Amino acid sequence: MQLQRKLLAALLTGALAATMASVPACAAINPNKLGAAYDATKANVTFKVYSGKATRIELYLYSTATGTAEKARYVMTNTNGVWSVTIPTTTLSSQGLGGTLYYGYRAWGPNWPYSASWTKGSSVGFISDVDAAGNRFNPNKLLSDPYALELSHDPTTPTNTNGTIYASGALYRNIDSGSLAPKGIVLAGDTQSVGVKPTRALKDDVVYEAHVRGLTMNDTSITAAYRGTYKGAGLKAAWLASLGVTAIEFLPVQETQNDTNDNDPNSNSGDNYWGYMTLNYFAPDRRYAYDKTPGGPTREFKEMVKAFHDNGIKVLVDVVYNHTGEGGAWSSTDKTTYNITSFRGLDNPTYYSLTSDMQNSWDNTGVGGNYNTRNLVAQNLIIDSLAYWRDKLGVDGYRFDLASVLGNTCQHGCFNFDKMDAGNAINRIVAELPPRTAAGGTGVDLIAEPWAIGGNSYQVGGFPSGWAEWNGGYRDVVRQAQNKLGSAAITTGQMATRFAGSSDLYGDDGRKPWHSVNFITAHDGFTLKDLYSCNSKNNNQAWPWGPSDGGEDNNNSWDQGGIAADQRKAARNGMALMMLSAGVPMIVGGDEALRTLNCNNNPYNLDSSANWLGWTRTTDQNNFQAFTKAMIAFRKAHPALRPANFYSSVDNNGNVMEQLRWFTPSGAVADATYFNNAANHAIAWRIDGTEFGDSASAIYVAHNAWSAQVNFTLPWAGTGKSWYRVTDTCTWAEGASQVQAPGTEVLVGGENTNYGLCGRGTLVLIAR
Repeated sequence: MQLQRKLLAALLTGALAATMASVPACAAINPNKLGAAYDATKANVTFKVYSGKATRIELYLYSTATGTAEKARYVMTNTNGVWSVTIPTTTLSSQGLGGTLYYGYRAWGPNWPYSASWTKGSSVGFISDVDAAGNRFNPNKLLSDPYALELSHDPTTPTNTNGTIYASGALYRNIDSGSLAPKGIVLAGDTQSVGVKPTRALKDDVVYEAHVRGLTMNDTSITAAYRGTYKGAGLKAAWLASLGVTAIEFLPVQETQNDTNDNDPNSNSGDNYWGYMTLNYFAPDRRYAYDKTPGGPTREFKEMVKAFHDNGIKVLVDVVYNHTGEGGAWSSTDKTTYNITSFRGLDNPTYYSLTSDMQNSWDNTGVGGNYNTRNLVAQNLIIDSLAYWRDKLGVDGYRFDLASVLGNTCQHGCFNFDKMDAGNAINRIVAELPPRTAAGGTGVDLIAEPWAIGGNSYQVGGFPSGWAEWNGGYRDVVRQAQNKLGSAAITTGQMATRFAGSSDLYGDDGRKPWHSVNFITAHDGFTLKDLYSCNSKNNNQAWPWGPSDGGEDNNNSWDQGGIAADQRKAARNGMALMMLSAGVPMIVGGDEALRTLNCNNNPYNLDSSANWLGWTRTTDQNNFQAFTKAMIAFRKAHPALRPANFYSSVDNNGNVMEQLRWFTPSGAVADATYFNNAANHAIAWRIDGTEFGDSASAIYVAHNAWSAQVNFTLPWAGTGKSWYRVTDTCTWAEGASQVQAPGTEVLVGGENTNYGLCGRGTLVLIAR
């Protein structure tokens, strides 16, 4: 989460201001219970917003997004914390509000009570920026609706780069933000199709992580105006399907502060490219829309989802419910100066976890404060937001950023993750948005990033039933086994456990191999090529490759002695092992073709041509892409590699072959002594395909993590069967056809045949 530390620094200097999202007082999954909506006949518009602490809230209505004063304002009525007002559309028209309706709120409370003599930009009624209960009301700050279905723009834009207008504190509290602040847009609703949702089981998915903008900005095959947009991304659906991808996981697509990214095309100052600073939890990010008119981002996002669905691809989105774009304190020594753009100005102690004195944010995110995920009202927003993206926008699943914060059992003054707490957000999400079952069907795919910062937030393997996880243990073991020979004591037993689905992490609580999302690289860190080509990060480069601050220092990377052929071989091993392991493989966009960032391992701020995916291929890149495509196809063709349950070590169908058996290079059965000896670096395994209805009666994989060639003695292939080579990742076989097409596999031999596997190589055989 180096991004978060960078953005916090920006917030501390006042360079970035942002917004967030709010919630209903009840738990029903219906975003129109809060927010703004027309009635069925379009005769009235009702506005509803929650605040349990406010003493007065006024609705401000605008005919334009920015630069003009309000056309009308209405005092709202409070009913058990839900503030509402209903206005006839005929009245709105008479007030010059007959077109697109833009709106925001102003709120008063205990630290700044209402006075009839208050005017915009005045201090009338002010008592304190924050009171003993943690309230931070400030009527000079126009607040965007947490349930707005679209936002008009970001807090800072090319025409307004001054983020201080949203701040509290002595220097800024009396600055009125109304004319420039983001406004909600009232949408009329639509019946636009998102296509037929895939019902594929998660175990059968191959996930491709990508950035909506970065996916197509460099793609000259796409009309220039569509590049970097939802529309452009949808045009890549057929290509991704041809690669074998079954689920695309987009980095955050909810509104974030990025309107100013292009202010200076040669600078990354203040840029937020990845998007992990959410301004609103319902609104698709307008910057990624070709059609930026009111309603355009929503329509275009749904069009993109349909394009992926039409190609059999799920759409997963990365969601950030652990913190918000309002950020934290501007200074570690000043409790008064915070950004006030949405939640904080509506009900700070309801929507944020605060320190025990209620004066500052409690932070396990590195970016200024935990969202109050233990509060029922705050949880409602999470549930309603997820349901909206599922039901209205067609999303098939979610990856939850710093998801451990959603397991917090504390509201204020502490942090404690407890998966057994029925009242935490992670258990409520499972209860109200049922996960897809093992066999597939309806439901959503729920994937946690199972860590945060500090406390007991590292929870790989610690999430409850219903949750899949990014398996950081898989990443670390595979990286160390490949790149840290002699310096990291990785045993073949550890390798075997990860290749077989990590039963130590997921089997103890009834979860399955497919609850492990196996990855070696992610957006946060090195690309696959750089993992095997860089000894250390190099983030202080000139634009467009940098500079980027932060970044992990412990990468478990290695440049393979600078030998390019060995770097490509190592990348093939990484890709192959992901496709051969039980669990769900996730690859990062561009890794299929050896994308490089020149050793920058934290490019969160680079909205640049270097960070967008490239679509021009060298011969080596084409060869690697062919290898990736073929390994994905091999995985998809063999259900034995995609088990619904953990492999057993016994013969379950009477064919005298165990479902899974591990072997030493000599052909002997690997026992505990072999598994636990850190001096051993080669392991092989055989899967009985007949127990899975596989077209191959058996599959044999040998992995040599040792630096020199190792001879593997092949085990029994089954009665009347021989072993045929699918692929050998070694350099001698490199080329466009390194993975043999089905039916063209090369005969190797039967039981006791010796196969010399190069140092740091992987062999795949099938029996027939």
